[in-house]
Amino acid sequence: MEGTVNGISFEDSGPRGGIPVVFIHGFPFDRAMWEPQVREVSKNRRVLAYDVRGHGRSAAGDGQYSMELFVDDLVMLLDHLKVERAVLCGLSMGGYIALRAAERQPERLSGLVLCDTKSGPDTDEARIKRAVTIAAVKKYGVPKFANEFIKAVLTEKTLKTKPAVVSSLLNSILGNSPLGISGALLAMAARTDTTAALAKITVPALILVGEQDKITPPSASEAMLKALPKAAMYLIPEAAHMSNLENPAVFNEKLLAFLK
Repeated sequence: MEGTVNGISFEDSGPRGGIPVVFIHGFPFDRAMWEPQVREVSKNRRVLAYDVRGHGRSAAGDGQYSMELFVDDLVMLLDHLKVERAVLCGLSMGGYIALRAAERQPERLSGLVLCDTKSGPDTDEARIKRAVTIAAVKKYGVPKFANEFIKAVLTEKTLKTKPAVVSSLLNSILGNSPLGISGALLAMAARTDTTAALAKITVPALILVGEQDKITPPSASEAMLKALPKAAMYLIPEAAHMSNLENPAVFNEKLLAFLK
């Protein structure tokens, strides 16, 4: 089933009963990036995947986004679908949303899957880089940004040998407006530090990270692993920042084992 609530586009699949899994995509993509995982997980349990505000088929609104707004949207979606508790699975920006949701409403979580993400805030250098990117997107448009961004999130091997993955991700970026992309950059730059909240997350957690991820490197995942009370971590070989698409076989193996 597909639907839209308060401008947020979502799909709800799989059998009812049990604890649902909610997939939260990374920047600047949409829920289509989770297709290899939705296909497998929905065979045995309910799966919710949605487009973060300003991405995919969700409304862009005024572009004045914050991480708090993104979490509000997530909670609103769970309430609308009458989901009391769920396993949140977020990659990169999706991980930031999941971590802040866990901090704000821990009672809504049954588990947490953090993929190629980190708990710390942007450094000043990173904030300046996001500001420069916003200016470039407004001046030169989304296509130029997309072609540059894609090179930063995939391994050289993926870029050369997996044209379908590259094409799919490029199409996701190109489907987003400059307003949505800029708004998400602002939200990430202003996000809070959720590191202190990690010790209070008592549900089981799984951390997955591409061994070649340069944006949120394995060292960031290792830091979260040490702080989380109930966590396991796995490196995804032959993968960079988009580990779920670059090596879906290993990624799915670890995810499915955790969910069982």
